[in-house]
Amino acid sequence: MSVVQIVLITLIAILVMGIIVAYMAAQESTRKKRVMGVIQGKSGGARGPDERGSKDRRRADLAKKLKEAKGEENSKKKTTISTMILQAGISISVKQFWLMSVALMIGLTFLAKLMGQPPHVLIAVAVIGLLGLPRFVLKKMAARRQKKFLEEFPDALEATVRLLKAGMPVSEAIAMISREFTGPVGEEMGNIYDKQKIGVALAEAALEATRSMPLTEMQMFATGLSIQAQTGSSLSEVLTNLSNVIRARFRLKRKIKALSSEAIASASIIAALPVLVATGMYFVNYEYISVLFTDPFGNVLLAIAVFWMSVGVMVMKIMINFKV
Repeated sequence: MSVVQIVLITLIAILVMGIIVAYMAAQESTRKKRVMGVIQGKSGGARGPDERGSKDRRRADLAKKLKEAKGEENSKKKTTISTMILQAGISISVKQFWLMSVALMIGLTFLAKLMGQPPHVLIAVAVIGLLGLPRFVLKKMAARRQKKFLEEFPDALEATVRLLKAGMPVSEAIAMISREFTGPVGEEMGNIYDKQKIGVALAEAALEATRSMPLTEMQMFATGLSIQAQTGSSLSEVLTNLSNVIRARFRLKRKIKALSSEAIASASIIAALPVLVATGMYFVNYEYISVLFTDPFGNVLLAIAVFWMSVGVMVMKIMINFKV
């Protein structure tokens, strides 16, 4: 295979990847516009002024708050290390994180050196140990913490509603929830209560809590508190409706996970099959498969196969990834 052919294949692959990325961005933009249109009441057709009333004003307020929250989320799209540590719920500083990352890099590199790996593998291991693995662990810890938060958050909201109906002030109800609930829910409610004690408004304290718990449910909680503070509606009713919405979303997520489990299993088998077959062939008949590693044309074919397998896995992941 000539150099021109390799360059053409590379350009075609880059073009296909660009088309896929552009399609994904267009789909996401269309979905966001549709959701905001539903929130603003644009999908319901023309209605007379007598049918709008207070519900449309509340819908407009909700749309405004969601736009503001979305703008703040987009402005903080690049998550810093300190934010990742905060979301993971661990009490270490950024300096300690980098020190541990450097120690991990040195350990992995030394281990790879003892195994007799070539220099390019040592460089890859060093980069993974310094930048890849620590961030991956932080993201996994944050995801596990958010999952635990979602499991207990509806119960915390219902307990808050019962305390409010019993005549307890909002601040004391939040303090009670922070003492009664352990884990992420107790920690976040405790942080909201501590900020409220030093003069921060309840809605602002809840909005700041979305930085350490960046979930749609937490943003809905902060938005509901903000709208309640402006309109003066019943907080217990707002929290009850929010609890019902969160439980419905949680049930829908589980239902989607159950319905897509077969597709996920099929995609996993299809993605793992070439690797398993190549590994088995490596041990059974090394001379047959060694052409892919020793011959230059075999290297090109192997690179093309890995690239298209990666594209196929990404497409299957997009098809079975449903956001609620």
